[in-house]
Amino acid sequence: MITQELKPGFSNLQLELLKLYSNGVSDEQLMEIKWLLGKYFAERATVAMDKFIKEKHLTGQDIVEKSKEHLRSAHRS
Repeated sequence: MITQELKPGFSNLQLELLKLYSNGVSDEQLMEIKWLLGKYFAERATVAMDKFIKEKHLTGQDIVEKSKEHLRSAHRS
């Protein structure tokens, strides 16, 4: 049995996935699980972004302008 005490570097999600995969899944099931996880996290990100936009009273134009900003500092050799 995989427990947090045995695998202190793993998150609770990783531990659950390890338990699932220890039983073996087909390649098709693996693809479905990856798709579901991707969809879940994409939906969570969308909800968080929608909340942020609403709280900051941003418009579509604000988002477009922010997406064009270059925020990284110049590379120094």
